[in-house]
Amino acid sequence: MAVAAAFIFSLLMVVIVLVMLRRRKLREKYAVLWLLVGGGALILAGWPQLLALVSGWLGVEVPANLLFAMSIVLLMGVSLHLSWELSMVEDESRVLAEEVAVLETAVRQLRTQVDALGAGTSLPAAASDPQSDGREEFLP
Repeated sequence: MAVAAAFIFSLLMVVIVLVMLRRRKLREKYAVLWLLVGGGALILAGWPQLLALVSGWLGVEVPANLLFAMSIVLLMGVSLHLSWELSMVEDESRVLAEEVAVLETAVRQLRTQVDALGAGTSLPAAASDPQSDGREEFLP
């Protein structure tokens, strides 16, 4: 009974990953990892004596301990990889925020110049000064 439940659970996990991949809810690089995990779980659910055989080869007395150790190593690897990805996204977000701030300043300066030219007046000193950071101008 437990073998059938493990097999059904593993098969369900593979199906869910494939559906998420098909709907573009999961990227391919992550889907490969989860499909390997699901495939390994299917193999172990189908042939539970395989875990006992590998445990014997590695000198682990209780096969469940080997399964838990492999799970911990896998989860630590996934956690490390996601931390790395998050760090890259944070760096990209910071750079994008800086670029947006620079572009907003340039837009403010250009609006001030256009408004001054449209009104037929001379440009304010801050708008005509290329060294100005544009903080003096206000948007309408």
